[in-house]
Amino acid sequence: MKNTPHELAEDFPDKSAEISALKQSDAHFARLADEYHNVNRAVHRAETNVEPISELAEADLRKTRAALKDQIWGILSKA
Repeated sequence: MKNTPHELAEDFPDKSAEISALKQSDAHFARLADEYHNVNRAVHRAETNVEPISELAEADLRKTRAALKDQIWGILSKA
């Protein structure tokens, strides 16, 4: 299990400029990015037992993170 956060700029290194620009110009994208960041941090805290949660809750957080990442990629791939 990887215990490092999945930051958007690391997951999409060739899209970091687009991520930054869209955060400034697209309120929907900015909300998705903020939500992704919050969920991502919650997953990281759960994985490292800083804030332990049940396995089911952790799996749900990972699914939420994946769904957000898919939505973010959908926007980035059209940018």
